[in-house]
Amino acid sequence: MRALPLLGLLAGVAIGLVFSIEVPQEWARYTALAMLAAFDTVVGGWRADLDGQFESSVFISGFFVNMLLAGFLTFFGDRLGVDLSIAAIVVFGTRLFNNLAVIRRHIIR
Repeated sequence: MRALPLLGLLAGVAIGLVFSIEVPQEWARYTALAMLAAFDTVVGGWRADLDGQFESSVFISGFFVNMLLAGFLTFFGDRLGVDLSIAAIVVFGTRLFNNLAVIRRHIIR
């Protein structure tokens, strides 16, 4: 069961390499932030699994809600003329590094 996320990651990378998908320039910021939020959720799920607290419903809901929240913050900020995407970058980036630090400690032990 622990190999399933790795297989999913490898399948996603393979699909991304096989199919060339171009994102319009106007969507680039939204896509980048959604990917950052998704990566944060994946790393958070990995950490939860190592802590013995993984729940698939929390993972799936967090995956989509975080992506939508990041996109919404960027869109809303664009409409207001304020770069709210920086808030999403800081929050998801900080969580990502914190989760990676905990995962590193699990692996070292």
